[in-house]
Amino acid sequence: MNPPQTIDFASIFQLAPIGMCVSQNRIIHACNDALAAMFGYQKDALVGASFQVLYPTPDEFERTGARIVPIMNAKGSYSDERIMKRANQELFWCHVSGRGLDKKDPHAAGIWTFEDLSAKRPVSAELTPREREIAALLVEGKTSKLIARQIGLSPRTVEMHRAKLMKKFSASTSSELVHKLLGIMR
Repeated sequence: MNPPQTIDFASIFQLAPIGMCVSQNRIIHACNDALAAMFGYQKDALVGASFQVLYPTPDEFERTGARIVPIMNAKGSYSDERIMKRANQELFWCHVSGRGLDKKDPHAAGIWTFEDLSAKRPVSAELTPREREIAALLVEGKTSKLIARQIGLSPRTVEMHRAKLMKKFSASTSSELVHKLLGIMR
């Protein structure tokens, strides 16, 4: 029988097939090769950088950060699919999951994973930051009322954004819109 091998967690982190990073106060403290490649940066350019560089706009960075706090406080973890931005400014759908390491302060320290969904779900229409936010929540199956409550808008305003999304994606029903957002129909 072979003796058990020592597990090299640093190598596992660096060679993981999905993007991974460790954050402190929304600053990237460490990241792996897959994360740097996914976003088109050199690793040393990301270490010490704010997560803001990965978002399409500073406003989306701020709103997402505020939105995840109550969820992480309640669950200890967070996961969603959202549109992110590569170094070359290309927008792409990304599945993001994270866990706070300090239950009292979710942004103090965390471990995050990022999975590029662009092969399955291309960003196919020019969307405003608010439309991107609402599209991500529609993909999660949330109703206009839930979206409105979560992001602090009126249900009527959310419906207005949904209607604009339906027009941009040439969708005649909400279900068709979600399918198009998911990349099921093209």
